[in-house]
Amino acid sequence: MRRFGESVRPDVSYRLRPGAYAVLAAGSDLLLTHQMEPEPEFQLPGGGIDPGESPLQALHREVMEETGWTIGGLRRIGAYRRFVYMPEYDLWAEKVCSLYLGRPVRRVSAPTEPGHSAVFLPAEEAVGILGSPGDREMLAQLLRLGGA
Repeated sequence: MRRFGESVRPDVSYRLRPGAYAVLAAGSDLLLTHQMEPEPEFQLPGGGIDPGESPLQALHREVMEETGWTIGGLRRIGAYRRFVYMPEYDLWAEKVCSLYLGRPVRRVSAPTEPGHSAVFLPAEEAVGILGSPGDREMLAQLLRLGGA
């Protein structure tokens, strides 16, 4: 599995943190989330899979929390790994990020996750501004293949 981001630190003990993230296409635009803290950045909506959740259950929950949208038509498109410090959890994590392609279906509320807002941006613009290098590469690859 391809790795992105910082190098693994030999002095750190990492906790495995699987997650599910979505490329949500609405025409030529994508539904992203903008997170204000710990650093302002645009992200693919999604997040960690909690104990007892399937990846798709987690993805539906996370997208709703971060964007207020329901989603559908999901299919897995790939995965990557990154090693990172997560200050909001005071955790060094080995994140295994599974990505899904889908579509936003219906906005049912404002985001409930503090500091998040839903944003629609052209897919080509999103490639250049996503905060995660793995997300940028996976999206760029999908666009090259004509999948988004």
